[in-house]
Amino acid sequence: MVPGTPMARRTALAGAALALALAAPVALAQEKPKEHADTPGAAYEPSMNTLGQLKVEIPGRKAGDPVMTPAEYQRANTIYFERCAGCHGVLRKGATGKPLTTDITRDRGYEYLRDFITYGSPAGMPNWGTSGELTEEDVDIMARYLLLDPASPPEFGMPEMRASWKVIVPPDKRPTEKLNDIDIDNLFSVTLRDAGQIALIDGSSYEIKAVIDTGYAVHISRISASGRYLYTIGRDAKVTMIDLWMDPPAPVAEIKVGTEARSVETSKFEGWEDKYAIAGAYWPPQYVIMDGETLEPLKIESTRGMIYDEQTYHPEPRVASIVASHNRPEFVVNVKETGKTLMVDYSDIRNLKVTEIEAERFLHDGGFDSTGRYFLVAANARNKVAVIDTKEDRLVALIDTGGVKPHPGRGANFIHPVYGPVWATSHLGDETVTLIGTDPEGHPDQAWKVVQHLYAMGGGSLFIKTHPNSEHVYVDAPLNPDAEVSGSVAVFRIADMTQEEPEFVVLPIAEWSGIAEGQPRVVQGEFNKAGTEIWFSVWNASDKPSAIVVVDDKTLELKHVIKDPRLITPTGKFNVYNTRSDIY
Repeated sequence: MVPGTPMARRTALAGAALALALAAPVALAQEKPKEHADTPGAAYEPSMNTLGQLKVEIPGRKAGDPVMTPAEYQRANTIYFERCAGCHGVLRKGATGKPLTTDITRDRGYEYLRDFITYGSPAGMPNWGTSGELTEEDVDIMARYLLLDPASPPEFGMPEMRASWKVIVPPDKRPTEKLNDIDIDNLFSVTLRDAGQIALIDGSSYEIKAVIDTGYAVHISRISASGRYLYTIGRDAKVTMIDLWMDPPAPVAEIKVGTEARSVETSKFEGWEDKYAIAGAYWPPQYVIMDGETLEPLKIESTRGMIYDEQTYHPEPRVASIVASHNRPEFVVNVKETGKTLMVDYSDIRNLKVTEIEAERFLHDGGFDSTGRYFLVAANARNKVAVIDTKEDRLVALIDTGGVKPHPGRGANFIHPVYGPVWATSHLGDETVTLIGTDPEGHPDQAWKVVQHLYAMGGGSLFIKTHPNSEHVYVDAPLNPDAEVSGSVAVFRIADMTQEEPEFVVLPIAEWSGIAEGQPRVVQGEFNKAGTEIWFSVWNASDKPSAIVVVDDKTLELKHVIKDPRLITPTGKFNVYNTRSDIY
C-alpha cells in the first residue's frame, strides 16, 4: 500500500504524459495460446448478427478516401463495434467519447488518428496499441477506417426477436425447490468478457461453481426480485436468463433484442415482482418489454426522436441504463443522446404510459441513493449528474460535478462525517471524485449539491465502490494509459473526509495478482454480502492470464487470489445480494 498525496498524484499524471511522449508502438500477437485451446470459451464466436460480425459493405468512396480491402474493412468493423462503439456510438456521433464523423477525422488526418489509438490519453481513451490490445497492423487499419463514412447497420424488430427467442426449460419443467448447496446470496456473477461467458463464483470458498455461455462481453448481470433468476445482457444484445436453483445453475431462456446493447432489468414493485423483464438496445435504438419467466418479447418501443434541448431529430438515441423503481410499477429508462429519462409504466403495457423527464444529454450509468427513492444518473459528456425522484416522477436537480466525464457505475452511498448521507462518482477524464449530498430532510442545506471533491490517482476511472459495513471508498482507473495507475486502486478512509483534501492509499492489485505479462487493468470492485471483503478483476488480454484479487476491507491487505484458465478477461462482478438489494 502506497500513500497517495496531491504531489504523488500530479507526478503520476506527469509520468503518464511522459510515457505517452516517449513510448513506441508495440505489436503483440493476439492468437490464442495452445493451453487455452480446450478451455471453455476459447472457441466462442459472437452470433453472426452481432454488429462486429455483420458483413456490411464499404460506403461509397469519395476522392481522397484511403484504400481498404473488403477483408480489412470487416476486420475494422469488428474492432470498432467490439471496442469503440460503446463510447463513440454506432454511427460515430459521439457520447462518452468524442464524435468520429469524417468532418472531424479527415481534418485530423491519418497520423493523428494512428497515434491517438496507439497511445491513448489520460482523459480515458485506452492506449490500444502500447497495451497490446491491438497490433500495429490493427491500429493502421482503424486509422484508415475512421477516414471513411460509417457503415449503416440493419434494423431488428419483432420478427427477428421472435426468431432468436428460445425457452430452453419451460417454467413448469423447472425445479420447485433449490437443488444445489450454493449460498446464492453470496454468489458472484463474473463477466468473462472476450469468452462470451460468465463465471459463478462462491463468495466464501472462492470456488467456480459454473461457467455459462452468454452473450459476448456481458455488460451487466441483474437479479430477479425473488433472487432465483440471474439475467445477463451481452454487448451483442443477447439476453440470457439463468436459474440459480438448478444443479448446476443453467440457462432457461434467451433472446436477442438487437445487435448492440447494454441494459436489462426485471420489475421490482410490490405485487409486480418479476412479471416483466426489460432490455434496452444501443442498436437499433429501442427497448423491449418481455415476459419475466420466459423472455417472450411483448412490446418494442423505439427511442428515436428529438433531442430535449435542441429539439432536433437524432437517429441513434441509445438506451444506456435501466433500473426498476421501488416506488411505482415503472422502469427508469435512460436514453443517452436525447437526454431523456423515461418512466415506463408497466401496469398496462397494451396501453403503455411513458413520462418523459428532460434531464441532460449523454445519460449513462447511475444508481439509487441510500433510501431507494432518488436515482442519480451521470450525463458524462456534459459533466453533470441528474437526480430523478422516482416517487414523484420529476427531475429534482441537475448537478455539475466539477470533474470531466463522470462514470459512477452504480455510484457509492455512505455517511459522510460532516455532510451526512452522500452519493459519490469518479470520472473518466480526470482524478476527481465528487460527493453529492442526498438527504433533503436531515441535511437540506447540502441536498443535491456537491459537498466535497476528493482527488484520486488519475483519469480513466470506471467504478467507485463502498458498502454500509465498510469504512472505505475504493476508486479504480482501468482506462488510464499508465500501467502502474491502471493496475492499482485508490482507497479513501471515510473518517478522513473531515480533511480538506484527504489522502488515499494505493493498493497494487495487479502486482498482488502475480501476473507479469501484458498490461493487466484492475476494474470494478464488488463487495461480498457481509461487506468484509472486496473483489477486483485483473483484466488482461484474452491470450494472457487474468485473475480476481480479494482484499480484506478492514486491513486493506491481500486476502486471496483466484486464478483459473477459465477466467478469460474477467471484468464486471455482481454479488447476488448486493445487486438485488441495490447496495453500493
